[in-house]
Amino acid sequence: MIPVAFDYEVAESVDHAIELLGQYGDESKLLAGGHSLIPIMRLRLAAPAVLIDLGKLENLRYVRDGGDHLKIGAMTRHRDLAFNEMVAQHCGIVGYTAGLLGDPSVQHRGTIGGTLSHGDASGDMPSVITALEGSIVVQGPNGERVVKAADFFQDYLVTDLGEQEVVTEVRVPKLNGNTGWSYKKFSRRSQDWAMVGVAAVVERSNGSIGSARIALTAMGATPLRATSVEQALSGAPRDAVAEAAQSADEGTSPASDSAASAEFRRHLARVWTKRAVEEALSR
Repeated sequence: MIPVAFDYEVAESVDHAIELLGQYGDESKLLAGGHSLIPIMRLRLAAPAVLIDLGKLENLRYVRDGGDHLKIGAMTRHRDLAFNEMVAQHCGIVGYTAGLLGDPSVQHRGTIGGTLSHGDASGDMPSVITALEGSIVVQGPNGERVVKAADFFQDYLVTDLGEQEVVTEVRVPKLNGNTGWSYKKFSRRSQDWAMVGVAAVVERSNGSIGSARIALTAMGATPLRATSVEQALSGAPRDAVAEAAQSADEGTSPASDSAASAEFRRHLARVWTKRAVEEALSR
């Protein structure tokens, strides 16, 4: 289907993008890589009157050392993250997951800021940033603010992003040598959206599990933390994983659709949580 006709503006800077958002109001949408927005425009689930293209903002395309964390510019493309040495060294789950997103055309154009701003609970990266307890930097007419991932995703396709705000940076913690990670997803084809995904970040301590942070993909309107599993694993021996994972679907509200039933998604959440935690412990 062809999208509804729209006007097109090119932002020359973040401040210019904010100005354009103020000029056109809720009739406008920001365009980063376009692989989230354009498909829903083609389905006419969104019909913005104006697209504001951020493609020229090369100053938002970077990975930098922030001390105890990495700073990732919002316009950094998935392909860049998948092959970035600093990401691989300090927070490998981000680069690994970026390499799973769609096909090469998606990875070469899609951006981390775009996929987080879209706020799709079936997306892989929102769950990963949630499990990492990362944060998102947004800039608007009143300046800059930093939002925790847990607070950023508010509902299905709804984020804590004001009408005149732009995501400029993503911050993720550096993982130490005692921390393992895993991202597991189940889909019909390797390039599809996940029926269910599990991001696990696990800290080891004296041969047992020190702590675990687990986030679920496609198990509700937003990325969800598997808090009951996290609590069961805290300080537990490694052989406690299988039993703890049986509560992974507690507090979730998965949908039933053409891809999978809610019951099957609950089953997948339990199975994939077990496998993700076990892989994180062995990494």
